[in-house]
Amino acid sequence: MLVLLTLFVPLVVGVVALAVPWRPWVGWLSAASSVSVLAFGIALCVKTTSGVAVVALRATYRADALSAFMVVIIGTVSVLATLQTSRVMAHETSPRHASTYVALMQAFITCMLSAVLTANLGILWVSIEATTIATTFLVSHHRTRKAFEASWKYVILCSVGIALAFLGTVLIYFAALHVGTASNATASLNWTSLMKVAPHLNHGVIRFAIALLVLGYGTKVGFAPMHSWLADAHGQSPAPVSALMSGVLLAVAFYALLRCKAIADAALGPAFPRALFLVVGLLSLIVAASLLIAQRDYKRMLAYSSVEHMGLLAVGAAAGSPLAIAAVLLHMLGHGLTKSVLFLSAGEISLAEGTTEIAGVKSLLARRPVLGALFGWGLLALVGLPPFSIFLSEFTMARAEIDQGLWWAVAICLVCVSLIFASITTHARHMLFGDGPRETSAPIAGVAVPLAGALGVCVVVGVSSWPLLSLLHAAAHVVAP
Repeated sequence: MLVLLTLFVPLVVGVVALAVPWRPWVGWLSAASSVSVLAFGIALCVKTTSGVAVVALRATYRADALSAFMVVIIGTVSVLATLQTSRVMAHETSPRHASTYVALMQAFITCMLSAVLTANLGILWVSIEATTIATTFLVSHHRTRKAFEASWKYVILCSVGIALAFLGTVLIYFAALHVGTASNATASLNWTSLMKVAPHLNHGVIRFAIALLVLGYGTKVGFAPMHSWLADAHGQSPAPVSALMSGVLLAVAFYALLRCKAIADAALGPAFPRALFLVVGLLSLIVAASLLIAQRDYKRMLAYSSVEHMGLLAVGAAAGSPLAIAAVLLHMLGHGLTKSVLFLSAGEISLAEGTTEIAGVKSLLARRPVLGALFGWGLLALVGLPPFSIFLSEFTMARAEIDQGLWWAVAICLVCVSLIFASITTHARHMLFGDGPRETSAPIAGVAVPLAGALGVCVVVGVSSWPLLSLLHAAAHVVAP
């Protein structure tokens, strides 16, 4: 029931939003739905940390420690995003448009929950494809020419990627079907069944399948060179949608890759999957560093930094040890919280300043101290300064990579991260510092309090991650036994 309730609550709220005319309480209902998802995720973590899985619908849906941790990430970022629903929809002229926005957001959240809770790789693929459909309409929510262009670019590129992931999934099924001792369970796309027979799967087929899956799901993750949709989509979406897409959707797609990599590791050994993840990870870091140097739009700057962080996750996953995977999962949480704070703050800055150009925003700390402080501290967390959790996760990933003999990859990462640090801090200095008269604006306590709380969580986890240690340990051993 716990797994089913996690999926059922946001789905019902989405139906309610479509069925009734827009009222502010609909927005608060969506926030309550996200709070319930977070609560269900915490309950699942408590149940699964000991290694016991929670199953539903004849094991079609199965929550282990890794799935439960992903539900917590989805719930946490969803709370931050949906708390802003009533504020964002206050600027809408059409009640029907506002209701559709809420319904699509809840559908988006439901699809991501389905992706991380299913035990079937086929349903995982369907769920991630469904997120593309929901987010395509959310990207074009503002109905401007640039928004429609961004949504078309997003749906075309991600559909190509998802098609490649579909071919990879079919190949895994084909390999399982042709295992000499195949049974119905063996031939299925069930995650646990595939892991049991992985050593007997055809090596050539699995090698081709994992390459297609890295390209396919990697498009959704935002790996270079499949990243070109990301900046346009994040730049044109409403701020809460950008927060969910950057903070959670990319992580959910990367979760799919972790599941597929575990099968490939068991079938082929770690060498081939490691090489694939190193290539896309290091290429993403190099591309992100080059794009951020001369970036002129702060929302696109945040989008390209996602390419950097997904690259770091790929290099960490390439190391493949339990310590590396635990650091990867901690990085997902820290990145999700930090990027949500930044995109929601960026939305408020855009609304107040009337521009997303870096050159058009100056002296934020003097003129709008609350917004400036949130955005500034968020950027410090994003570039990995202590005491924020991203510093801890990046340091731990580097340590795990060196332990696996990947010191040369760590050296490349350090060069790219240093360039990105210099680029982002230069842009931040232009936006935040300087003299200017303090400007009056609408109260933003409803925005500032939860965002400051999210940054506070990043600090607490960065200083002492002990509340998460047993969960991270259990989740890492799911895909790195």
